[in-house]
Amino acid sequence: MGDVLAGFHAAWEFESDSVLIRFERGIRTPKLFQALGERRIPHEAISAVTLSPGKRGTVVLHAVPRPGADPLMEAAAGQLKENCDPYRLVLPAERETLAEYYADELRAQLPPDDGESPDRFLVAPPEAPLQFKAYDGKASFDGKLVSFRWFWTGASSAKWKAGDQSFPVTDLSGIEWRSPEVFEGHLRLLRRETPVAQPAQADQDPAAVVFGLGYGPVHESLPFAASVLAAVRA
Repeated sequence: MGDVLAGFHAAWEFESDSVLIRFERGIRTPKLFQALGERRIPHEAISAVTLSPGKRGTVVLHAVPRPGADPLMEAAAGQLKENCDPYRLVLPAERETLAEYYADELRAQLPPDDGESPDRFLVAPPEAPLQFKAYDGKASFDGKLVSFRWFWTGASSAKWKAGDQSFPVTDLSGIEWRSPEVFEGHLRLLRRETPVAQPAQADQDPAAVVFGLGYGPVHESLPFAASVLAAVRA
């Protein structure tokens, strides 16, 4: 057991080789944090540590993730809102001195940053099986196979014609996640070998599901995307 620094919605436990982040469960805690539960971040997955003023009398301790180290952040591709960033710990301003102490301690334990991306993910992905409802279908992932089952109320004629889909992760090269909080949100599977070009519009692509109001929320679709991406890279 290491020292624990508790903030709003999360507590960080500082261990000899990692930071264990435990997220609170509560009505005010971002749903993504609740879905993640806890995450262990190895020191080698962190590129820097910052402490800065936050909003309304707070300070923010930020462990900057190393590019290519965390499948969740890779899948998010910079689209997460600031208050949903799992690498930010928000604390009352009166705890700034204590936060600065832990920031210094953590910096001292980080390995030198060579600027290179790791050749594998260093942070464990959300565990399969996972599933969520998109606007046009249900997406399921059992760890080896991604399946899309279309809804007659939302799927395009192109998807109905193609039928329900299943994709072994061995046939995939990656994923494309576009946040449901922006226009044309979707999850698209990128295939290693495609006989024809994939349609530009996700609603016409049998290898994609589209989001909508109440469908494919971040706390469901992003962990799903991260889990698939980690399996593909593995």
